[in-house]
Amino acid sequence: MSKLLVRSQKDGHGRIVHVTPQSAGWRYVGFDLHRLRPGDTASGETAGREVCLVFITGKGQVEAGGQDLGLLGERMSPFEGKPWSVYVPQGSDWSVRAGTELELAVCSAPGLGGGLPVRVIGPDELGQETRGKGTNTRHVTNILPEGEPADSLLVVEVITPGGHTSSYPPHKHDKDNLPAESYLEETYYHRLNPPQGFAFQRVYTDDRSLDEAMALEDGDVVLVPKGYHPCAACHGYDLYYLNVMAGPKRTWKFHNAAEHEWLLKA
Repeated sequence: MSKLLVRSQKDGHGRIVHVTPQSAGWRYVGFDLHRLRPGDTASGETAGREVCLVFITGKGQVEAGGQDLGLLGERMSPFEGKPWSVYVPQGSDWSVRAGTELELAVCSAPGLGGGLPVRVIGPDELGQETRGKGTNTRHVTNILPEGEPADSLLVVEVITPGGHTSSYPPHKHDKDNLPAESYLEETYYHRLNPPQGFAFQRVYTDDRSLDEAMALEDGDVVLVPKGYHPCAACHGYDLYYLNVMAGPKRTWKFHNAAEHEWLLKA
């Protein structure tokens, strides 16, 4: 199995995915996934990192930074509607007590002492856009884009219809070379509808020193330390993914693979 592919504990409960900068071999992005039964609790302390809690599915009672934020969450499938999320700055604690079956993503990156407050990010605040055309069409929901306050984190979710490609034409963001390109580590958390389906993702560099092609199943996480990283959803199975990105500067500037850039003009 590829070193870039992290399998979730598909029938497990509690924390079923745990990616740290140390385990990934990089510096910035962390990603955990909790699957909770009603009454179960997930909690943490941010210490020197900031966190974005994303309600993939289900509802939960949230406390963060000493505040009771109430019962949050709405959708019961990542393929239906926009998510609820909570931004938690560094130096804070948080807890979520599940009111229903709950799938909670914990996205983290270094805090920079920005002094930002805890805030709830409701579905009505989220911008959506459709990118691409034809069989490269996909639907994007911006949870924590660079125009919204955070120190390091960029968080977005995408739905790619069955038979379509995404993160395509292939692009990369692995050089700290602004304004042309920014260095951003990235995780992809994948879900499929119906869940027995599969999809594909390739992570590769121009010189092919990194070249991994992975078959993705429901609940898998892919690490993108560098290189291009396109996805393909198979016919009959829609692909959802949650992206978490972070690097030394909080901006998304990418470089398209030169040999495939013609597709943008076709």
